[in-house]
Amino acid sequence: MSAAVEPHLALVRMLADGRFHSGEAIAEHLGVTRAAVWKALRRAADRFGLEVESVRGRGYRLPVPLELLDREAILGAMSDAGRNAVSRVEIHDRIDSTNAYLMREAALGMPSGVACLAERQTAGRGRRGRVWVSPFGVNLYLSLLWRFPLAPAALGGISLAVGAVLADLLHAEGVADLTLKWPNDLLWRRRKLAGLLLEVSGESQGPSHLVVGLGINLRMQTGQGDEIEQPWASLEEALQGRPCPRNRLAGKVLDVLAGALDLYGREGLEPFAELWRRFDGLHGEPVRLMLGERVVCGTHAGIADDGSLILETGGGRMRFQAGEVSLRAMGS
Repeated sequence: MSAAVEPHLALVRMLADGRFHSGEAIAEHLGVTRAAVWKALRRAADRFGLEVESVRGRGYRLPVPLELLDREAILGAMSDAGRNAVSRVEIHDRIDSTNAYLMREAALGMPSGVACLAERQTAGRGRRGRVWVSPFGVNLYLSLLWRFPLAPAALGGISLAVGAVLADLLHAEGVADLTLKWPNDLLWRRRKLAGLLLEVSGESQGPSHLVVGLGINLRMQTGQGDEIEQPWASLEEALQGRPCPRNRLAGKVLDVLAGALDLYGREGLEPFAELWRRFDGLHGEPVRLMLGERVVCGTHAGIADDGSLILETGGGRMRFQAGEVSLRAMGS
């Protein structure tokens, strides 16, 4: 990070506790004059997309406290097996995309098991080229690099395995009414709570490397999600306000991801298929499957053993390895 950003970030870290801090204390903390404090506050607020509250006689604060990412807290939430499997945890205050970063570094030889987390993404990506809205400090943006001796084609079902274990984790954390939409969107009451982006590269016969990217909406406020083009939900809403500490959740996510990737490398999709079916939220419902310009309508009939989607259509039962599923309104 450039030197010009550091004072702004230092200011955000100071205000992250949500308490009032006097202008004098802020000036001393930043090493600036008292007159420069308001300018620094405005620049920090603009840079990180935050609201700063000012009260005469009390000082300045963030109306909603932030739990900023902390490597030691994340590692402390992981099991011994998880810490052994994840070779490094990197935390970035600002990055274009955690996935894009790990894909670049993987091509340069970065080892398996490196995790990248960010407070904010400037070019966060979802599936099918969508933007993943990534405001500062309120959600979880996380990617994990994993290397396999397998060919890329052998990893076709891995998105379902990852989606299944993450749904299971959030259910264990207390999220009811949680479902999966093929292949790996996590929905709460049919609104998007979390999404996955998996990117694979490698030799045709192996080896290959995979980057698993995850975005979970934790405490995003309505205004911060205005650019999202579909109904969405936050974990705070799904838990009815019960706390789910950000660093603790990040550690648990890394734990289950590392375990799932290791097991998939040894046994494929089979150990995860039944778990995925348990969270399948569209089974038996009329759906549309978008395949580029082509649209296939049918009834969602679950997944095959290889993870492909099964649709009952007017032309019979069909299987699909890719596409975008949406509910079809009755009668359409």
